[in-house]
Amino acid sequence: MPKQRKKGDLPTKDCVQCSRPFTWRKKWEKVWEEVKYCSERCRREAKRDRN
Repeated sequence: MPKQRKKGDLPTKDCVQCSRPFTWRKKWEKVWEEVKYCSERCRREAKRDRN
C-alpha cells in the first residue's frame, strides 16, 4: 500500500479566475497540468466573461 501524503505536501495552483490557491485532487491526477480553475463556478464565470 502506498504511503499517504499529507495535505500540506500536495501541489497547489492559483485559480486564473478568482486568484485563490487550490490544492491537487485525486480526480485531477491525470489532467493536473490542464486544470486552470478551482471550481465549476469559476470555470463558468470565465466562460461568461469571454463573451
